[in-house]
Amino acid sequence: MGTAKLSETAKGVRIELEAEGLTPGIHAIHFHEYGSCTPPDFMSAGAHFNPENKKHGLKNPMGPHAGDMVNIFADRHGHVKTVLFNSMVTLKEGEPNSLRDADGSALIIHEKGDDQVTDPSGNSGDRILCGVIK
Repeated sequence: MGTAKLSETAKGVRIELEAEGLTPGIHAIHFHEYGSCTPPDFMSAGAHFNPENKKHGLKNPMGPHAGDMVNIFADRHGHVKTVLFNSMVTLKEGEPNSLRDADGSALIIHEKGDDQVTDPSGNSGDRILCGVIK
């Protein structure tokens, strides 16, 4: 379980993240295209948020998806407390890269780290936590 507080800044969205119950180690985190988190696999959230139809990965010369972000690290107790920043998205309604479009969006933590290159999701494994962005 966890919480994420998103706030608009002059150059993108700031994410204050706290989560627990994760397997210790590296995990991928991405914005996904639909505001839906139907368990158990959260596939209802769709693919990564990608309004510009780019390839996956921060290290991909043909990317990244707007929903791609750096990996997070869960400590030996499975706890994460961090601040992330995504300059490719906005919370402003009506913008083409808005997380608050008609069908919403979701923030998902995956079971493994993201290799930042492999399409479509960086070999990041199953979706293990999901939150609808409101």
